[in-house]
Amino acid sequence: MPGLDDAGQSPLLEPDEPAPFELFNSRGTANALLVCDHASNRLPRRLGTLGLQPAQLQQHIAWDLGAAAVARGLAQALDASLILSGYSRLAIDVNRPLENPELIPRQSAGIPIPGNQRLNRTERYVRIATLFQSYHRAIARWLDLHHAPAPCMLSLHSFTPRLGGDWRPWDIGLCYGRDTRLVERLRPILQQEKSLVVGDNQPYAMKDIHDFTLPTHAETRGIPYIMIEISQDRLQTSAQIATWIERLSRACEWIADG
Repeated sequence: MPGLDDAGQSPLLEPDEPAPFELFNSRGTANALLVCDHASNRLPRRLGTLGLQPAQLQQHIAWDLGAAAVARGLAQALDASLILSGYSRLAIDVNRPLENPELIPRQSAGIPIPGNQRLNRTERYVRIATLFQSYHRAIARWLDLHHAPAPCMLSLHSFTPRLGGDWRPWDIGLCYGRDTRLVERLRPILQQEKSLVVGDNQPYAMKDIHDFTLPTHAETRGIPYIMIEISQDRLQTSAQIATWIERLSRACEWIADG
C-alpha cells in the first residue's frame, strides 16, 4: 500500500497518531456525502511544527477555523456521512491538484513555512501517499458504495474575512464550477434571510487548477455538489456555530428527506 514501508508502518505517521481521515456518522441515511478538506491543524509528529510558532498554527494558514464543527453538526442534523481530513493543509493541502504549487505550500499569507522549503522527492511522495491519497481513496470508496441513487456532495470550508488588503463582506459563499444544480437550489433559500450576505462564487470560484476534491469526485461522476464557505468572523463562538448548523440544515432539509 502506498505510504507504508515493508513492515506495514507509515514513514510519516507513528502508530499512535490519528488516521489521515475520519469517517463520521458512517451509517448516515441521507443520500449525501459531506467533506471537510481543512478540518484540522494537526501536524504529523515527525514534521514537528514545520518551523512555525504555536500561534501561527492556530491561524487560517493551518486550517479552516470552525469548519469541522459546522460539518459535524450538519452531518448529524441531516443524518449524512462526513469525511474529514485529519491533518493540516500545511503538511499537504488535500484540495489542491498534485501539480499545484500550493499542494505543499512554501509560504501562506506571506508567512514562510520553513519545513516545506527543501523537500526531496521521497519526502514529497510520502506526504502525498500517506495524507492526500488516503483521504481521497476514502471519498472514492464511499461514493463507490453509494452510487445508486446518485448522491450529492457538500464541501464545508471557512474563509478569513480579510485577505491582504481586501475586505470580504460575505457571510457565506456558495462556490461551484460547471454544475449549478445545488447552487440554484440553495441560493434562493439562503437569500430569504435578508440580513445574510450570500456570495455567488465568492470568495472563490471553483477552478480545476486550484480545486481538487469536488472536480475530481463530483464533477467526474456527474454528482451535484456545492462548496460552502462561511466567514470565520461568523464562527467565533459555539452559539454562532450552532446558528450556522441550524441555518444550513434548514436550507438542506430536502437532503434528509431524500
